[in-house]
Amino acid sequence: MDAGGTHDASMAGPTPAASWRRDRGAELLVVVATALAYLPSLSGRFIWNDGDYVTAPGLRPLAGLARIWTQPGATQQYYPLLHSLFWVEHRLWGDHPLGYHLLNVALHAGAAVLFGLMLRRLAVPGPWLGALLFAVHPVHVESVAWITEQKNTLSLVLYLGAALLYLDFDASRRPRTYAGAFTLFVLALLAKTVTATLPAALLVVLWWRRGRIRGRADVLPLLPWLVVGAAAGVFSSWVERGYGGADGTDFSLSWAGRLVVAGRALWFYAGQLVWPFRLNFIYPRWPVNPAAATSWIAPLAAVALAAALWSVRRWSRAPLAVLLLFAGSLFPVLGFVNLYGSLYSWVWDHWQYLADLAPLALAGALLVRLWAGPAGRVALGALAVLLGALSWAHCAMFHDDQALYRATLARNPGAWMAHYNLGLLLQDLPGGRAAAMEEFEAALAAKPDHANAHTALGVLLAQNPSRLSEAIAHFRTAVRLAPAVARNHSNLGSALVQVPGAQAEALAECAEALRLDPGIAEAHDSYANALAAFPARRAERLAEYEAALRLDPDLALAHYNLGIALAEDPTQRSAAAAQFAAAAKLRPADPDVHYNLGLMLVADPDRQAEAIAEFETAITLNPNSFSAHYCLGLALAKQAGRRSDALAQLEEAARLRPDLGEVQTEIRRLRESPP
Repeated sequence: MDAGGTHDASMAGPTPAASWRRDRGAELLVVVATALAYLPSLSGRFIWNDGDYVTAPGLRPLAGLARIWTQPGATQQYYPLLHSLFWVEHRLWGDHPLGYHLLNVALHAGAAVLFGLMLRRLAVPGPWLGALLFAVHPVHVESVAWITEQKNTLSLVLYLGAALLYLDFDASRRPRTYAGAFTLFVLALLAKTVTATLPAALLVVLWWRRGRIRGRADVLPLLPWLVVGAAAGVFSSWVERGYGGADGTDFSLSWAGRLVVAGRALWFYAGQLVWPFRLNFIYPRWPVNPAAATSWIAPLAAVALAAALWSVRRWSRAPLAVLLLFAGSLFPVLGFVNLYGSLYSWVWDHWQYLADLAPLALAGALLVRLWAGPAGRVALGALAVLLGALSWAHCAMFHDDQALYRATLARNPGAWMAHYNLGLLLQDLPGGRAAAMEEFEAALAAKPDHANAHTALGVLLAQNPSRLSEAIAHFRTAVRLAPAVARNHSNLGSALVQVPGAQAEALAECAEALRLDPGIAEAHDSYANALAAFPARRAERLAEYEAALRLDPDLALAHYNLGIALAEDPTQRSAAAAQFAAAAKLRPADPDVHYNLGLMLVADPDRQAEAIAEFETAITLNPNSFSAHYCLGLALAKQAGRRSDALAQLEEAARLRPDLGEVQTEIRRLRESPP
């Protein structure tokens, strides 16, 4: 890049045919390099919040496509063009991630090619080196290997297409070219509103090329762009706050604090380009203290750099233009507006995807001059290979959720979101509950006010009766931190039901859960359990179990609890057996379900064989169940020719509970009875 961004057209150069072949070869090189660098990403699965972007079931019909455009909040962010593309993709390859990854890599390669064409159009030295650096730089892996960030790759293709057409309009002043450029700009906004910075970026480019900005020729045509971009930015910020959760104390910063964050973030992103090692998904969210003098070093250093580059603009405008483009493109993510991602970290690799264009263009221009000749080309090739290899390796972080969270925590042990999400994964794995509890505890150590982590830890603790009091403490904290969340009250009520004398409080918590959300089946079940302490309200209790099952017919616990309630009435044992049978289908590995089903069946002379089978299943699942051995022994004793089997079961019951005299009595009676 030179001072004015122009070149001498009279200088001898390659023929048009040779130039065309060289450009096509360079484009092919960029595409192939991109494909190789991102090849590992193609085997990746859906991760973290991909499910919020890949079209939800309710939006998959044709009517859902209309909702994507007309209903803010129907999708995670109001990017209707992006979500329309996801809608089409789901029609093509459904819930298989390969297609999404292929398109994301293709869009990234396309953006890199368009970037090279733009640099060539602007006569920037080394245009295809700049494009190659953008294509294979590892800081962009997060944008390409993470399906959610298709908004980055799609919007950048449209952004660069709009910019190229506008540069053509700037030279030709053809209205049709202007209309095409403006249309692409609007489409880019509908894919991601960070592209609202394009008109300001075009003004910087025009200043770099000419040394001045002309009001009528340069500013006036871009005024509609500036207005539309600003409106899109304001609307997107409103959606982020109102629907995306980017509001509350975690986002409360003074303007001084926001300036401190912006200054440090600007240098952070520049550093990621220069030294792209130990990249991470979530970086530490550094504390912000505007009262500390050291907090202002980064912002003041950025201002000083801008002033220094302004002072040398007569020598070259390029460095200042690059700084303006870099900082201006980053402006929406520097902390001046609330973004949900700031809850976890002030900086994210995917937030710098668009902003990296200008510094990488400057890097390409400088490197082709510094490393000229055969040796220089070897060095440039080695640099490209190194960056590509780093991208290849970094793709592994985004392969699946467990890989993502473990790699994140290896580099940032304080990433509470990664601890929490890893815990959610581990708790569903065989033998993973203890490890999950450790992750939830680590999440709470890093963020004590994480209501969901308190809830998750409480749920696991409540499965151990000896730790019920700890579970209740966590549930109480979750209620205090998030009193408007119905399930927090439901969980607390469910736990309190098990505490003698706490039924009244349990009822109150379950009632509050149902007031906040009458559609929680578990809350109806817990409310009914609490009603067991009030015999006069038996009819209400049964109605609540039935309400739970209407909401969730597959709620095994409600079937089981309804069976227990029905079994209290000897005339309803058949109905109770039906509920236990339903629970057994849903929870076949639960010995208590089989045992209680056996108890109901054994009372029916015609279903003795079924009862014996259920007791035997209960014993298989829990060989130390005294009750199952005892009841099986009694049932077998009634069967002809099974006295020895009955004695074996009763003797095992006596071994398990030697303190119960009635077992010994039953054994003596059976031994003394005639064969």
